[in-house]
Amino acid sequence: MRLELHQLSARHPAARPAAAPAIRDLALQIGAGEQVAVIGPSGAGKTTLLQVLACALPPSAGTFIVDAQSPWQLPRRALQRLRGRLFLAPQVPPLPPRQRVVTAVLAGRLPAMGLWQSLRSLFYPADIPAAFDALDRFDLADKLFERVDRLSGGERQRVGLARALLSPASLWLIDEPLSALDPTRSRQAIGTLVDTARERGATLVATLHQVDVALAHFPRIIGLRDGQLAFDLPSAEVNRARLAALYDQFEHELRGEVPVTAPGESSGQQPVVMHCR
Repeated sequence: MRLELHQLSARHPAARPAAAPAIRDLALQIGAGEQVAVIGPSGAGKTTLLQVLACALPPSAGTFIVDAQSPWQLPRRALQRLRGRLFLAPQVPPLPPRQRVVTAVLAGRLPAMGLWQSLRSLFYPADIPAAFDALDRFDLADKLFERVDRLSGGERQRVGLARALLSPASLWLIDEPLSALDPTRSRQAIGTLVDTARERGATLVATLHQVDVALAHFPRIIGLRDGQLAFDLPSAEVNRARLAALYDQFEHELRGEVPVTAPGESSGQQPVVMHCR
């Protein structure tokens, strides 16, 4: 799925109408099948960018094009069909607490299901082996029949990512997927996402605080600062000087000294609801 942003600006969904845009005059092109990491200090506009790419947030100025279509000029049903081709994983997955993990993972297939099939899957999971395999890629196969509310924060985050492997989407948008994971789990999770997206030819855009992980796994890095594009480069060209300028006055984030939870524990953040269909 090809994405084009032409001098695009957008406000955070919670911002007042007169507030300054969270992203400003952004010009980007992301080709079908690319794997791209978006980095930058807190408040740079990374999450707002993902919401725009997910067709969940209309731009306040400029143009957004998805596969030669302007989403916000489509009829409602056509927009819903387009959203069904996208997969958005928020930082805190909105998983029903009493739901079984197998059902939560198979929910990744809902955009391709009819109403009756979707309702039936809530009570009779249709493809348990596929859910097992997806969870196994994130070292969670033993949690297949656990209830979501019995998982740690890191396990819930990985369940949310496992949904992507079952999704019919051709665009994966992943927001800060490693906030509750230790370094080993982080490398495993990102490696799984990047490798699977590449195998399937899916476009992957992920926002990351972990700069070292982004540089190690993604061929292209986009740096955002104060809602504007700081650089758009192959990872091999993102040097110390560029990172120092990007994280000026936020050096603690570049060093990884952001508030984190213990490995596998919940961050205590509340889910951010992002409507993608």
